[in-house]
Amino acid sequence: MTGVRRTSLNEGWTCRPKQDRFAELAGTASEPVAVTLPHDAMIGTERSPDAGPATGYYPGGAWEYARTLDRGDASTVILELEGVHRDAVVLVNGSIAAHRPSGYTGFLVPLDHLLHEGENELKVECSAHADSRWYPGAGIHRDVWLLEAGPVHLVPGSLVVATPEVDDDLAVVTVAVDVANRGTSTAELRCEVEVVDQATASAPVTVFPGETVTVRHRLHVTNPRRWALDDPFLHTCRVRLGEVDEDETAFGIRTLSLDAVRGLRVNGEPVLLRGACIHHDNGPIGAATIARAEERRVELLQAAGFNAIRSAHNPLSRAMLDACDRLGVLVMDETFDMWAQTKTNDDYALRFDDWWERDTEAMVRKDRNHPSVVFYSIGNEIPDGSTATGLQRARALSAKVRELDPTRFVVQAVTGMLVAGPGVIDEIRKLFERPEIDEDTGVNTAITKLGDLMDQAMLSPLVAERTEEAFAHLDAAGYNYMFTRFAPDGEAYPNRVIVATETHASTADRGWAGVTDHPHVIGDFVWTGWDYLGEAGIGRITYGEEAVGMGGGFHGEWPWLLAGCGDLDITGHRRPQSYYREIVFGLRTDPYLAVRRPEHHGKVVEHSSPWSWSDAVASWTWPDGAAVDVEVYADADEVELLLNGTSLGRQPVDRFQAEFDVTFEPGRLEAVAFRGDEEVGRTSLHTGAVDDLRVDRSEIRADTTDLAFVEILTGEDRAVTVEVDGPGVLQGLASARPDPEEPYTGNVVTTFDGRAIAVVRPTGPGTITVRCDGRELAITVA
Repeated sequence: MTGVRRTSLNEGWTCRPKQDRFAELAGTASEPVAVTLPHDAMIGTERSPDAGPATGYYPGGAWEYARTLDRGDASTVILELEGVHRDAVVLVNGSIAAHRPSGYTGFLVPLDHLLHEGENELKVECSAHADSRWYPGAGIHRDVWLLEAGPVHLVPGSLVVATPEVDDDLAVVTVAVDVANRGTSTAELRCEVEVVDQATASAPVTVFPGETVTVRHRLHVTNPRRWALDDPFLHTCRVRLGEVDEDETAFGIRTLSLDAVRGLRVNGEPVLLRGACIHHDNGPIGAATIARAEERRVELLQAAGFNAIRSAHNPLSRAMLDACDRLGVLVMDETFDMWAQTKTNDDYALRFDDWWERDTEAMVRKDRNHPSVVFYSIGNEIPDGSTATGLQRARALSAKVRELDPTRFVVQAVTGMLVAGPGVIDEIRKLFERPEIDEDTGVNTAITKLGDLMDQAMLSPLVAERTEEAFAHLDAAGYNYMFTRFAPDGEAYPNRVIVATETHASTADRGWAGVTDHPHVIGDFVWTGWDYLGEAGIGRITYGEEAVGMGGGFHGEWPWLLAGCGDLDITGHRRPQSYYREIVFGLRTDPYLAVRRPEHHGKVVEHSSPWSWSDAVASWTWPDGAAVDVEVYADADEVELLLNGTSLGRQPVDRFQAEFDVTFEPGRLEAVAFRGDEEVGRTSLHTGAVDDLRVDRSEIRADTTDLAFVEILTGEDRAVTVEVDGPGVLQGLASARPDPEEPYTGNVVTTFDGRAIAVVRPTGPGTITVRCDGRELAITVA
């Protein structure tokens, strides 16, 4: 065999709870179930009130995946796993071949020395036990590949393309790739490099037995078409090693610059980051990283006005990076949520010192050809980040990233509440006379209790003092919930570039004003752009007696599952806060109408948090005569509200919002925005509801990377049953209800605000029929 053959290994697997040898001998082991990767082993398990809210009340566990593998004619056989959560152990014919503690970094496993002729047994074991502050999922949740090579080949993942010099007339493209010789004789070959349809280069390469060498080429592309947000053009670089191997990668020709005077510039043009933080899960299908689900999230976030994504708090999947490249969305990819000090009982901190270097390298190797990637974040809200040893680790991380990829910028996300600790809470107690705030209160709970005081707390001198060294070695300082420091820190540290790595939706207007008013502040990443599983209930609101038993603390009690704080919900539907943000960004001229649920009218809010939004929805279908609060979002001076053509008066707009107290009557509710006496936009809601099935695409691919998303619309919330016939399966079924008791892996769901989503996965070519309560639609699989 010659070259490297890359084959998807997503099919042919089984999964079951991990068994010990005694159970196997006794014949009591669980039966394996056939699965297709990527797969989340946890999402189908039963939730328990005893499991805790951080993971969405999923208790965790251990699982094993298995399949057979035939030994071919390749002299080198490598297994590539893009992500296994967590503590993966790979076994071949019973022998341990590899171990990887991180749940989010890819790794290669040489197999040929453990394979024998014919059929071989391949197993992957993994577990998830109190290792995350959110829903982690479990299992082989990203793609798996089999790489087969001859003795002389291009080393997988070694192809690196950079564009160190670019102007309108010429781009210099540098290409480096490793060539390995595992044979017994010297190889003399010609290595050809091509920027497809643009430029070529060629040179011979000699590789001794057992040696790996790096081949480098420098090419010139004339009149280069650049990769940009509004024109994300991708070039292809192809490398041929004689007649024995070939590899290629997409890349973009573009320049980046960053400074505190002109901010972030892409191709010399200033860019303000309209950012969305996102977790790794895909809602109804759990942690399974199926390429179409990742692409759809990027599409919908971009349509909602975002131009940047921050991974929280682990490396993004290759599939999402590909989507960001194609669609023109910038990326801040993040390494870790902790270093050596733990945040949960069994998290990555226990492995950090042994594995951080390899996992950082894995992330950068994955990212470095993606033009969408602009920032590498070395950590988020690190508990030991401002300690002497933590600062030492930070410098080592920054140096490692720059060694691997000097073309991007290094950032770290820091919250002043964490680094200042009890000292800042003590200051708040004195300044605001809030003795009920205990200095031993956990950080997140303290934030919830402090509410608006948190913004003032960030102005404490302790925050500046304890972040100064941490920020000094970075290209940009990541501020979590510290927009009040934008102005004073700009004066105190005139060379510091600031990016708001996390902000609350409730302060979107203030945070964005800080971005537009200060050139040293380059963008704002909201927590969060997309709702997620786990950290259950951090965005909830409770009223009066409803708050009984909720404790007023950080999390919601059983059966809460979702965080409840995204601009988009887990089905991909935009919540009202998303339209508010679009107006704040200056991307929407028409106002937006939302109505608070009438059952809460006049009630006192007993619990909300900085991550909360109101419970308003874009509906004008309520019980006759119900009293409702109407919210109107607008970039205007005043808003007039009309009900069936009759004016209900005008209200001034404060912080992009006006409110009206209205008695519901069916018909048409219309909002008209004015700046002075001039109308600047209008919008309306109508009584009535849609009963329908809608699919995002009526034709999908017959492979393991594609999905169809079927939107279920009902007039009133009710339980619906979904059936799938033909070459497809129901991969997940969910509404955006934050506290569901129905599993996402069943075929019955109760709609929430008249909506739910069914995720259908193809199993082969043909026609899939989706049926739901007497309605049906067809999906072509080609």
